[in-house]
Amino acid sequence: MRVVMSGQVVITGTGAVTSLGVGSDTLVERWIAGESGIKDSRSECLSFDPHSVLGRKEMRRADRFTHLAVGAADEALAEAGWGKGSIPYDAERVACIVGTGVGGMSTLETQISNVIAPDHKTMSPMTVPMMMSNSAAGYLALRYGLRGPSFSVGSACATGGHALGMAVRMIQCGEADAVLAGASEAALTPLGLGCFRAMEALSPTGRSLPFDARRDGFVMGEGAGAVVLESASHAQARGAHVIAEILGYGTTTDAHHITAPDPEARGAARAIEIALEDASLMPEDVDYINAHGTATELNDRSETIAIKRVFGEYAARVPVSSTKSVIGHLLGAAGLVEAVATVGALRRGIAGPTVGYEQQEEGMDLDYVPVARTLPHNGKPVIALSNAFGFGGHNVVVCLAVAMEQSATREPGSARAEREAAA
Repeated sequence: MRVVMSGQVVITGTGAVTSLGVGSDTLVERWIAGESGIKDSRSECLSFDPHSVLGRKEMRRADRFTHLAVGAADEALAEAGWGKGSIPYDAERVACIVGTGVGGMSTLETQISNVIAPDHKTMSPMTVPMMMSNSAAGYLALRYGLRGPSFSVGSACATGGHALGMAVRMIQCGEADAVLAGASEAALTPLGLGCFRAMEALSPTGRSLPFDARRDGFVMGEGAGAVVLESASHAQARGAHVIAEILGYGTTTDAHHITAPDPEARGAARAIEIALEDASLMPEDVDYINAHGTATELNDRSETIAIKRVFGEYAARVPVSSTKSVIGHLLGAAGLVEAVATVGALRRGIAGPTVGYEQQEEGMDLDYVPVARTLPHNGKPVIALSNAFGFGGHNVVVCLAVAMEQSATREPGSARAEREAAA
C-alpha cells in the first residue's frame, strides 16, 4: 500500500562547487555559455580554495570530499538566509543528508602509502573519521549545529538523487521541518582513475560527448552540490524566498546487472513514471529533462529508450540535455549537482546544452539541445525532470517546478496550483 504524503517541499537555497568554478551561478552561467571545465581528460575543481571556508586545522582533519561539501553547503545556507548560529528552526527539526559514492579516497590512498612506505610512516589517528562515507554529513551537522537526523546515502552515481529524494520524504513524513541535502565526490586519485580505466568506463580520448555517435566513455570529475529544503508552510511562515519546488520523486532498481543498465530500460522508465505520478502530472506537462547522460554507449541508449517508453510521440518534442558534457561525471555527486544546475538554468528560462553534440546515431533521435535555448513558458512554472542512474541498477528521477520570474512575495508551494490553473 502506498504511503500517503502531505505537504509541499520547496528549495530555498542552492550551492555548488564544480570544475566550472565556485558557486551555483557560475556553474549555470558557464554551462549555458557552452564553456567546459574538462581539461586533460579530467574535471577538477581548480578554482576552489578550501582555505576560503575552513581553517588550516579543520582542513587537515577532513578529506577533500568534505571540503567540497562545506563549500557547497555554505553557499546554499547563505542563499536560504541561514548562517552559523541563526537556524530559523528548532535544531532538532533540521536534518542533514549528504551522500557520496566513494567517500575519502584520497585519505585512504595516503594512509595506505604510509603503511607500505620503507620507513613505515605513522598512520593518522584521523584516518577513519576522514575516509568514512558519513564524515561530510557529520561534519556539516556539527558545523551548523543541526541536531535532527544526519546520515549519508550511497548508491553509486544515483547517490545525489537519492539524497534529494530522501530529504523530500523526510519533510513530507513530518520527521523534519527542513533538510540540508547534499552530495560530494573527490575521487580524482590514482586509484580512483585507475579503477574506472581498468573497467574501460573512461573516455580514452578525454572527451565527454553524451548522446553523440562518437561517445566513448565518461570523463571523471569531482565536485559537490547542496540544497536547503523546507516545508512550504514553514518557508512561507518565515518569509523565505522560494527558488523551486520538488513535485515528485521516483526510484527503482533494474535488478539486471551490477554495472550495465537494462537494455530495455524498464526500471529507468518506471522511475520516471513514478516521479510523474507522485507529482500528479502527465508526460506532456514536462518542459525539460536533465538527463543522466554519461557519454557511455549503454547508458545513453538506455536512457533514450526509457524516455521514449514513457513519453511516446511527445518524447521528440522534449528538450533533453546532459550537464556532464561540461563538468564530466561527478559519480555520487552527479545527481545533486545536476539538480542544482537544472534549477538555475530554468530560473533563467533556459534549457542548458549538451555541449559538443553533433553526430546522431540510429535510434538516438531525441532533442539533445546542442546549444542552449530559451524555453517557452506562457507565464507558467516550468516543469523539469532530473535523472540519476547508478551502478547496481539504481534509478532516481526528481520532478522540479521552477518559476522563471521569482519574487519575494510569491507564496511557497504555489507552482503546482499555478500550473494546474494555467492548464
